[in-house]
Amino acid sequence: MLTDKMIAEKHGPVGVMTFNNPERFNAVSMEMWEGVKEILADFEKDGAIRVVIVTGAGGKAFVSGADISKFENERSSQDAVERYAAVVDDAYNGLHQFPKPTIAMINGYCIGGGVGLAVCCDMRICSDTSRFAIPAAKLGLGYGYEHIRKLSDLVGPSCAKEIFFTARQFNAEEAYGMGLVNRVVSGSMLKVYVDNYASLIAANAPLTVAQVKHTVGEIVKDPADRDLEKCAEMVKACFDSQDYEEGRKAFMEKRTPEFQAR
Repeated sequence: MLTDKMIAEKHGPVGVMTFNNPERFNAVSMEMWEGVKEILADFEKDGAIRVVIVTGAGGKAFVSGADISKFENERSSQDAVERYAAVVDDAYNGLHQFPKPTIAMINGYCIGGGVGLAVCCDMRICSDTSRFAIPAAKLGLGYGYEHIRKLSDLVGPSCAKEIFFTARQFNAEEAYGMGLVNRVVSGSMLKVYVDNYASLIAANAPLTVAQVKHTVGEIVKDPADRDLEKCAEMVKACFDSQDYEEGRKAFMEKRTPEFQAR
């Protein structure tokens, strides 16, 4: 059952997943990671949802990493550590492989696992007061290949090393400069900006958006692992769709198209 520490909302074509542990800067427990998988599964099967926003409650943090207060129960043995890691990986992979566009709306601290979570989204939009860090080197933690690869793919090897080596906090301007975030806006305008961005995406042809998301995902894979046949099939599906016909008609008639994802 979904914990009250995770909130799922639906606003027309936009789904919103909120980490709701503001008293601990939205630190994430095992049950919260499990909630991520449950929420995403519901958003994926709901055909009305075209875009998902991921955010944190309270205005002071996006996600500040793992909830250390839960470690005694959740990581008290090797078996428990392995189970926790598996649940976290499921959440990260579920978000990274989610077939619909995802936007991380970041306000405040985005630390450790919060950076990992944001990196798994398609886009990251933050407030001008946001702070980013992965303090693993201050804690003696090890980071797995896939987690480091995703960050390195996004910001480049040199900046990925800088983030890990220094373990310091980077401000919003620095995060934008290294490509960690797509946009930086004032905190008072963050929600409005992200809501408008999500609506802009949701109004576009879902099959085209899905095809581009899948293709970009293939581009960043090792060449031997790419499924170019699937990419070609998705392109063909776009041209064969009713939405393609609707898009052309709407353009000629100078009106807003009404796409149906078919």
